[in-house]
Amino acid sequence: RERRREARLGPGGGRALLGAVLLCVWWRAAAERVRYTIAEELGRGSLVGPLARDLGLSADELPARKLRLSEEKQYFTVNEENGNLYVNERLDREEMCGESATCSVSFEVLVHNPLNVFNVEVAIEDVNDNSPTFSKSVLDLDIDESIPPGSRFPLEIAHDADAGRNSLLIYQLTNDPSFTLAVTENPDGSKQPELVLERALDREKQNSFELVLMAVDGGDPARSGTVQVRINVTDANDNPPVFSKKVYEARVAENLPAGSLVLEVRATDADTGSNGRVSYAFGSIPESIRALFTVDRNSGEVRTVGQLDFEEKNKYIFGLEATDGGGLTAHCKAQIDITDENDNAPEITILSLSSPVPEDAATGTVVAVLKVRDRDSGENGQVSCELSGEAPLSIVASPGGSYKVVTASALDREQASEHRVTVVARDRGRPVLSSSTELVLEVSDVNDNAPVFEEAAYSAYVAENNAAGALLLRVQARDADAGANGRVSYWLAGGSAGAAGAAPLVSVEARSGALYAQRSLDYEQCREFSVEVRAQDGGAPARSSTATVRVFVLDRNDNAPRVLWPAAVAAPAEAAAVAPFEVVPRSAEAGYLVAKVVAVDADAGRNAWLSYELVQASEPALFRVGLHSGEVRTARAVSERDAAKQRLVAVVKDHGQPALSATATLHVVLAESLQEALPELSERAAGAEAAAAAAELQFYLVLALALLSALFVLSVALAVLARLRRAGPPAVLRCLGAQRFSVAGAAFPADFCEGTLPYSYNLCVAAPARAVPEAAWPPVPVLSAEELLGCDSCDKPNPNSSAVVGVMSANPDAPLTFLCPWWIEMMKGLSLLHGRLDGLGASLVEVSSLAERFSLQQLNAYSMVGE
Repeated sequence: RERRREARLGPGGGRALLGAVLLCVWWRAAAERVRYTIAEELGRGSLVGPLARDLGLSADELPARKLRLSEEKQYFTVNEENGNLYVNERLDREEMCGESATCSVSFEVLVHNPLNVFNVEVAIEDVNDNSPTFSKSVLDLDIDESIPPGSRFPLEIAHDADAGRNSLLIYQLTNDPSFTLAVTENPDGSKQPELVLERALDREKQNSFELVLMAVDGGDPARSGTVQVRINVTDANDNPPVFSKKVYEARVAENLPAGSLVLEVRATDADTGSNGRVSYAFGSIPESIRALFTVDRNSGEVRTVGQLDFEEKNKYIFGLEATDGGGLTAHCKAQIDITDENDNAPEITILSLSSPVPEDAATGTVVAVLKVRDRDSGENGQVSCELSGEAPLSIVASPGGSYKVVTASALDREQASEHRVTVVARDRGRPVLSSSTELVLEVSDVNDNAPVFEEAAYSAYVAENNAAGALLLRVQARDADAGANGRVSYWLAGGSAGAAGAAPLVSVEARSGALYAQRSLDYEQCREFSVEVRAQDGGAPARSSTATVRVFVLDRNDNAPRVLWPAAVAAPAEAAAVAPFEVVPRSAEAGYLVAKVVAVDADAGRNAWLSYELVQASEPALFRVGLHSGEVRTARAVSERDAAKQRLVAVVKDHGQPALSATATLHVVLAESLQEALPELSERAAGAEAAAAAAELQFYLVLALALLSALFVLSVALAVLARLRRAGPPAVLRCLGAQRFSVAGAAFPADFCEGTLPYSYNLCVAAPARAVPEAAWPPVPVLSAEELLGCDSCDKPNPNSSAVVGVMSANPDAPLTFLCPWWIEMMKGLSLLHGRLDGLGASLVEVSSLAERFSLQQLNAYSMVGE
C-alpha cells in the first residue's frame, strides 16, 4: 500500500501521507453520530472508513437498507455493496476551510426500511502541501544614506496557506555585512521580518545592494519561498512616516453598502517638502481583500467596495503602508471584525419522502426527513420548525439539524386521499426570517370498506304477463375504496323469500346491478317474492354486503269472471246446455230470494270487483239481481198470469280495463211444489232437446219422407205389414196405450236437502203429504230417471223400477188394418226421435262427472231434471 501511494503521489507526497493518519479514529460522540479523521489531498476512491459496520449494519442488510449520503457538496460516496465510505473528490483543506485552525465536514446518512438518520463528521488534517509565497518577486527599498545603523526596514510577510506547524515561518537572509535580518511578532501572532542596517551607508561607495529573503515553514519536509530584495541607497531622508497606531481595529455589520467608511489610518512624517508628504497604500494583501476594500491614497480612509458577508468570513486583517516623498515607509495593521446580521432565511431541504403511504400505517411512521439550515450564527441561526395545515402529521426534531415528519394519528384515504402540509422554519433573529416548503403526502388505498347499498331494501313493481328479460330495477352500491378495492360487482345471494323456487325468476347483471325478469310472471300464481342481492368489491380479501329486493307483481285484467253457481251442465255436442232450475212458489212476494249468482275472478283489486246485471228475462219486471251481491230476487209478487217457466240470463262483469264478463243462465219454475213443477221440467227438457235437434232433424225427415213415399209404398209396404202381423203390436204401441201410470217412482226421497252450493244457498224438497191424483197427470208415459239414463226401451221395462205400475194390454191377434202408410212414416220418425233421446241420455251421463263436486243426492236431483 505504501509503494502504491508513493507511486500515485510521488516520493515526497507518500512520505507526507505516511506521516498523516489515514484513518485515525472513529467514535460515537452522541447517539447516531460517527466521526472519522483523514488527511487532506487524498485522491478519489480513498477509503475513509467502514461506515456500514460502524452503523451496526451487516452486509446482508445493505441492499434493503439503501445507505444514502445527504451533503451539499459530494466530497464522499458510499459503496452500496460493502458499505465503506470513500473519498469522492480530491480534498483541499485550504480550499475547504481557509485559515481556520480546525477543518471538518459534517453530513447525514439516511438509512431506509426503517427510515433513520445518522450524523457523520470527517475531520480533515492539514498536510504541508503549500510553500510560503510572497506577493512580489522583487522588493525595492530606497534607503537614505543618512539613515543611522540599527534602523529597521519592514519587509513583506510571506504567506503559507497551510495551518498549524505547517504554517509556521522562519525567515533567512543572505549574508551581507551591511544588513541583518530581525523578526518581530505582530499582535495577531504572525512574524514580521525586518531588515536591520548594521553600518552606515555611503552612496558614493555603493549605491545598491541585492539580497535574497527566504521563508521556510515548519512542515516535514519543510517548504520554502524566496523574494529578491533590491536596496537603492538615496540621499538623506532621515525621517520615515510614523503611524499613530500599530493596529487599527474596526467592527462593521455585514451587508454594509459599497463605499461605506470602515476606518481611517493616519501617519505623520517629520520631514518637510516632498520627504514629508505621505501617501497610503495596501501592503502585501490577497486579491480577495482588494476586492472588498479600498484605501484613499491621500486621506488614508478605508472603504468597502464589495459586499461583506459574515457567513463567508467574519474577520479581515491586512497591512497598510505609508510612504513619504523620500521613499521612507511605515507599516500598520488593519483588523476589521464583521458582525452578523439576520440576513439569511432558514433553508429547508427534503432529504427523503415516503409517498404514497398505506392508510393502515401505524401511528408514528416516518414519512419524510427534512434538513433545516440557517447560515447565520447565534440566535440568528437558531431555527424552529412546525407544520401548518390540518393533517394527521407531526414533526419531530432529531440531532444534526434534521427533522422527521411522522404520522400523528390513523390515516383514512376515504376522508383524504392526500395531505398537503407546509413546513415552516423560523429563526430567532430580529427581525424573524422564515421559509416554508410544501409536503404532499399521498395515501394509498387499503380494502377497509365494504360496498354500501343506497337503500337497505328495494321494491320493484312489474305488471304480470311481462316479457321475458324485462328490466325490473337497478340496485346501486358504492364502495369508498379506490381501484379494484372499490370496483363493485353484483350477484344473487340466494332464492326468494316466501316463494320456493323463485330464484330463477330474476337475474342480475354483474356490472350494472340491473335486475331482469327471467320469464313472464303471473299475478295469480305469485304475487310477490324477495331476492337478496350481494355487492362484492374486488379487494383481497373481498368485502361484500347484501340488500333485499322485494318484487311486487301487479295484476292485469287477464281473467274473466267464472260463474260458480248456477253452473251450466254441458250436454252432448249436438244438444244444448242444461242449466239448473229454481222453484219459486206462486205465492212469493216481492223480494223473495230466488237464487244467488256466485262468481269469482282470479284477478285482484278493481280487476276482481264484480257487478251483476240482468240482461235477459222472460218477465223483465218480475225479477231483479243485486248489483254487487248477485242475489236474484222477485221484483214484485208472483201472479197467476206469469208463465210457469222463466229463463233468466245474468251477466257478471269485472271493473278492469277493458272489462271482462261471463253469463249465467237460471231457469225458474213457478210452482207451489216440486211435484207440480215436474211436468214443466219434463217439457223443458224435451223442448230443449227438440229445439237443439230441430235443424238437423228437418233435413232427415224431408229425406225420409221422400224415400219412404217411393220405396215403402211400391216395394216394402207388404213385407212390413206381414212382419207386423206376425210379431203382434209393436212395443211402441204398448207405450202409447191409454193405460194410466203411477208417479210414485218419480218422487224425491223424504227430507231431501242438499247444502253443497257456495254461500249455503241450498235446494231443499219435502216429501209430498199425499199422493197426487192420477187425473192430474197428462196421459203420457212417465219413466224413471234410471230408465231414461240407461236408455231402456219401452218394451223392456226395468223390473226394479217403481215408475211403471201397469202396462198396456196387448192382443197379438188384434187386426192391424187401421195402420196406414202415414202411421208407418210416423213410427220411423219416432224411431229417429228415440235415437236423439239416446244422445240426450249420453249427455246426462257426462253430467254425472260432476259427482266429484256434488253429493249423490244432488246427482239424483240432476237426473230428475233430465227426466
